[in-house]
Amino acid sequence: MTLQDMTAVVRASGIRGYAAVMRELGADPQPLLRRYHIAEQSLVDGDALLSLRAVTHLLEASSAATGCNDLGLRIAQEQDISILGPLGVVIQNATTADAALQYASRYLFIHSPGLALTAVDPSPSIGGAIELVFEIRLSGHPVQRQNIDLCLGTTHRIARLLLGPHYHLRAVTLPHTPLAPLSTYRRFFDAPVAAHQERAALHIDRAGLHADLQGGNPALRQITEDYLSRHFRVPGDSVSERVRLALRSMLGTPSADKEAIAAMLAIHPRTLHRRLQAEGTGFEAIKEELRKEMALQYLRETNVPLSQISSLLGFPEQSAFTRSCRRWFGVPPSALRQHQHRKS
Repeated sequence: MTLQDMTAVVRASGIRGYAAVMRELGADPQPLLRRYHIAEQSLVDGDALLSLRAVTHLLEASSAATGCNDLGLRIAQEQDISILGPLGVVIQNATTADAALQYASRYLFIHSPGLALTAVDPSPSIGGAIELVFEIRLSGHPVQRQNIDLCLGTTHRIARLLLGPHYHLRAVTLPHTPLAPLSTYRRFFDAPVAAHQERAALHIDRAGLHADLQGGNPALRQITEDYLSRHFRVPGDSVSERVRLALRSMLGTPSADKEAIAAMLAIHPRTLHRRLQAEGTGFEAIKEELRKEMALQYLRETNVPLSQISSLLGFPEQSAFTRSCRRWFGVPPSALRQHQHRKS
């Protein structure tokens, strides 16, 4: 387990509604909670901190045990902006939708250091939209279909509440093969849904982000924002984190090299090299780790052909992807996928 995993926690409010949904499905949540060392009483205290890895495993195991393939979406139905605690106060009292999004992206680590929300503007696949990308960062990339669904579903509900008539969801992209029918997702999001995509994301009409938010309290927002900025250091301020986020959106394109990423970040390539070196890493190391994580995600959670995965990860040919898989996991990609399918 990496240091990142040891600090990757999530506020218990992040699975608010879990126990109630399980009981609605006729299942006792206690045995599964005990299996992953989560006390049900801690779910009552929204500020309690739970292992993000344990929560991710819990949701997958609960889905399998109940046969409920849309468990993450059902739990999302039980959630609202209050799950974010003080961050929710800042977001709800922002003056504009765009400012609310910036607060959410910058301070989401307070809710969970293992979650990241990144805005890609413009959306590379939907004209006139901005792409809100969700990422769950855990080493080894455990299967996380239900947690991704929960994150996307909750974000959708919060955005719809905040923006009201200004909220227009143009599309939803899923990085996995969903267990529930796509029609279930389309009913939930009331928008087109595409599976087997590069990223978990909501594609929102950009025009709505310029809307003024009514009923906010600027003084309350300022007080809460000052509290957050004084007591929490933003991890995304590191250069390595900015490189990772840029690579995440450009991997598989000609712009995924050091010079192009440096230009995106407005940093000279030699300066970028020095700053990454000072943080104990390098451009190729970040790219390698990101490719490894995404390869595991595609092989475990999708049926995307190996040739397409190779292209998405930016390999010049499939044989190079196969060699990398042998180096990372000790087996070729086809064997890793077959092993995962036998397990599931």
